[in-house]
Amino acid sequence: MTEISIRGARKTYGRSEILYGIDLTIGDGEFMVILGPSGCGKSTLLRMIAGLEEISAGEIAIDGKVVNRLEPRERGCAMVFQNYALYPHMSVAENIGYALRVAGVKGTERRARIAKVAETLGLTEHLDRKPAALSGGQRQRVAMGRAMIREPKVFLFDEPLSNLDAKLRVQMRVEIKRLHRRLGTTSVFVTHDQIEAMTLADRLAVLDHGRLEQVGPPAEVYRRPASRFVAGFLGSPPMNFLDGHLVDPATIALPDGRRLRLGAGTELGPAGRRVTLGIRPEDIAIAGSGEAGSFAFAVEMTEELGLGRLLHGKLAGADAIMLLPASTPLPAAALTVHLPAAALHLFDQNSGRRIELPPATGEPEAYGSARWRAGRGTSPRLSR
Repeated sequence: MTEISIRGARKTYGRSEILYGIDLTIGDGEFMVILGPSGCGKSTLLRMIAGLEEISAGEIAIDGKVVNRLEPRERGCAMVFQNYALYPHMSVAENIGYALRVAGVKGTERRARIAKVAETLGLTEHLDRKPAALSGGQRQRVAMGRAMIREPKVFLFDEPLSNLDAKLRVQMRVEIKRLHRRLGTTSVFVTHDQIEAMTLADRLAVLDHGRLEQVGPPAEVYRRPASRFVAGFLGSPPMNFLDGHLVDPATIALPDGRRLRLGAGTELGPAGRRVTLGIRPEDIAIAGSGEAGSFAFAVEMTEELGLGRLLHGKLAGADAIMLLPASTPLPAAALTVHLPAAALHLFDQNSGRRIELPPATGEPEAYGSARWRAGRGTSPRLSR
């Protein structure tokens, strides 16, 4: 069983703290993706697991053994780097088998193991070539083969696809996923690319400024982000945010002064609490006539994506984007939309953390909507 256990891991350079007490367990055979923007500490954490960076505090255990003081070669990890790190004067076969040659593995066994790895990665026809004669994707497969041939306990990937073009990245994501399913080796993959993270991960660990924001399956992190940072970082285009404050425990005043009531029994906090309402572009829906919770969406620009189209505009006084299927007729410059209760997210503006909403029992009501006027009367607008 090859489990990685990280407890209270910190990294400092002088007075600068890079990682703040990371706690993370990576299960046996799991493909964990560490996701975050540049400079958040994700590569530093990966290098600490590999032993290429010293841990300042806390502990890292691999296969139940604390490895803080072990040399990289003693940890059972193999690393695939962003820049491939191939020897240009060696052939593909020599690059893949270099670790075996250094370890003194005999020629016959070494050639057999090289052939097996090359077949797995589709490199058999390229074994005699030098790296300069290969495409970017082929070079990355050679780098993966060099890691595989060591039969490590753990694979570590440090943004290995960032130097490839868009088409090759898609191909390599598929190959890496297939390879992991075949080998079942515990893997840690670092990236700032959310699409890579969503498609590859069994679980995501999202980092921001050296702190672990959220850990969970990709779909769960996407649908229930634990903080505004996670909600805004994960998703393309990102989640829409409407800053406001509570008028009462169930009513939010939005940027344009309108109020949104989230339903009877909702308790979001005291009046005056500053909150942010979030909704993903694909969750904004075109409203029917007089539908509850309806808002005007002023379209300013349209982006055609082939599979759909993005509408950029204004929603409740804030910039917003909505995603429509390609089959939907191109709307006019102004349309009416509604915000489904089950798709709403709420965050505290001070802490950035998620505020849990009660299970949706109906649609939110916007003050001034036909349903609100019929049932409750008109409420005065709030000054901003």
